[in-house]
Amino acid sequence: MKIGILQAGPFAPEMHDITGDVSDMFKDMLAGQEFTFDVWRVFEGQMPDSVTDCQGWIITGSKHGVYDDLPWIAPLEDFVRDAVTVSRPIVGVCFGHQLIAQALGGRVEKFKGGWNVGRTLYDFGGVELPLNAWHQDQVIEAPEGARILARNDTCEFAAILYGDRALTFQGHPEFGPDAIEGLMKYAAPGKVPEELLENVAKTLVEPTANEIIADQIADFLRMPRQA
Repeated sequence: MKIGILQAGPFAPEMHDITGDVSDMFKDMLAGQEFTFDVWRVFEGQMPDSVTDCQGWIITGSKHGVYDDLPWIAPLEDFVRDAVTVSRPIVGVCFGHQLIAQALGGRVEKFKGGWNVGRTLYDFGGVELPLNAWHQDQVIEAPEGARILARNDTCEFAAILYGDRALTFQGHPEFGPDAIEGLMKYAAPGKVPEELLENVAKTLVEPTANEIIADQIADFLRMPRQA
């Protein structure tokens, strides 16, 4: 099964030596799931010709906001709506989670409570699962008909399911401790408060539910569906 990765932003060049490119982490996350991958750097204007070019899609995180006035965001929203219409499954993570919600009628803003960074617990219907987070923006109003799968006290819409069409997560199942360490070093200075980073450093070695969520994503992408 061929999966298209719609890469919505780059890492700082220094991060590449630590984690590889953004798309590489998703390939690693889904290694062993019998997927092949094509990558489009949508933040550079690359877009697939059609939603049928791949059998499923992933929209990655980004340093950009979904409300930013950038020329590639509106076409990416159109792509999401087209994929949902023709039943090509689409998965969104962080920026991708927010972009899919916005494209389908939800609302995204900067969270007034500030940043969510590092290992974070999410309530998945009574089951607490930890994922690494790195965001200030979040979905504050879910689209009509969306099913909320996960939340916590600082993120009401942390995972969302749109029938059999889209599945999205605010947290980062592709992020291991190396990615968080790199972001702390190269992306956080001057943006994320030092006291938050001190707490993040204390939990770097604690386990996350990355493999559980990766399996859920793979199962969702493979699920039989009709247009």
